[in-house]
Amino acid sequence: MSGAQTDPGSVIQREDTPVWVALGAVEHRVHYVEVGTQAGTTWRTRVLEAGRGDPLVLMPGTGGHLEAYAHNVAALAEHFHVIAYDYPGHGYTTHATADLELDTYVEHLTGLLDAFGIEKAHLNGESLGGWVAIKFAAAHPERTGKLILNTPGGTMASPEVMDRIRGLSQAAADDPSDARIRARLQWLMADPATVTDELVAIRQAIYSRPGFADSMRHILCLQDADVRRRNMVTDADLAAVPGPALVIWTSDDPSGPAGAGLEMAEKITDGRFELITGAGHWPQWEQREKFNALALEFLREQS
Repeated sequence: MSGAQTDPGSVIQREDTPVWVALGAVEHRVHYVEVGTQAGTTWRTRVLEAGRGDPLVLMPGTGGHLEAYAHNVAALAEHFHVIAYDYPGHGYTTHATADLELDTYVEHLTGLLDAFGIEKAHLNGESLGGWVAIKFAAAHPERTGKLILNTPGGTMASPEVMDRIRGLSQAAADDPSDARIRARLQWLMADPATVTDELVAIRQAIYSRPGFADSMRHILCLQDADVRRRNMVTDADLAAVPGPALVIWTSDDPSGPAGAGLEMAEKITDGRFELITGAGHWPQWEQREKFNALALEFLREQS
């Protein structure tokens, strides 16, 4: 897999740059990988690969899909072997037929790395992706490089936020109309204008797939208070993160205050904190240039 042949900064400039124009700046491949688990489940997993170098896995949020990182792939693939993927039950990966808790996501990530023959990888997770990255790092420190955690989940359990996520997400899956999809996406953003018609269409196509509404119900089990409680990120999990971690929060995150991210960074050995202004729950989308610069500086820094 070749690295990017153009300067990604010359392409990824505008908020309305189409996803596949941004991805056109780098040679990439979208394909499917069969990922098995110890329980006998096999997930047909959609993956995007680009670049060469140390592996860097990009992990989106609840109900999301790999396009959430479309505006970061070219810049990151200049220096790393980038792997973005759809979780079990998400995107174009196999639908879920049972509730998805953190152990399933961690086991799936382990199997995905095994499928690529990757012993150790850097992880960049947004929201649910950050939650999975922390749990993976605690369970498999020997396989974890650096972590970048974008507005990570797992340490808070606000009933209001959980109800909002559940209501907007399930409504969009049950009725994937333009209005329902747009409402779900706009909740994530500081500026509703960053929800482009193309992004709505991408998610609408995914949510319209037969069976996806039932899959969403299994995804949203983590918005149930009792289920969430037994899956929360603990202080022991944070202490077990083996290497440097960058926690990125934003000025307008709807999931909780920036202090939650700062507290998380303080509990990680060599944890660091950065605040990105003018962004909501997707800093890698709304403030892509700032995010890309922070991520590359952190990942390329010599330990």
